[in-house]
Amino acid sequence: MIRKQKNIVYWGLRLIASAIMLQTLFFKFSGAPESIYIFSTLGVEPWGRIVTGLLELVASILILIPATTAFGSLLGVGLMVGAIFSHLTILGIVVQDDHGQLFLYACLVFTSCLILLYVHKWQLPFIKSKRSHNE
Repeated sequence: MIRKQKNIVYWGLRLIASAIMLQTLFFKFSGAPESIYIFSTLGVEPWGRIVTGLLELVASILILIPATTAFGSLLGVGLMVGAIFSHLTILGIVVQDDHGQLFLYACLVFTSCLILLYVHKWQLPFIKSKRSHNE
């Protein structure tokens, strides 16, 4: 029973991380004013917005495939470190009166991906682990 509960939690984390990243793709790919503002402020508009969106799409897909969850989570952690760092150093926690929603989403994705990365680290070829089977 414990294993089933863990799987439910892990799938919940996968869905949280993927849903948030996939939801923001619309704004990045459609050139929404908020996205253009963010990436212009960072000095990487438009290429940074498009590349970030593509990487988030890849990360989301990899997270949802059980055999590649660690790879997607690793990519998600990297992307969210960049997002959180940008909020803390350049953008601010609140961006265009969003009440810190984008920062909170970045923190949720980061935390979800970090947990998934730890749980599935055995999938990564450069991590030695006693575990050698899929969950």
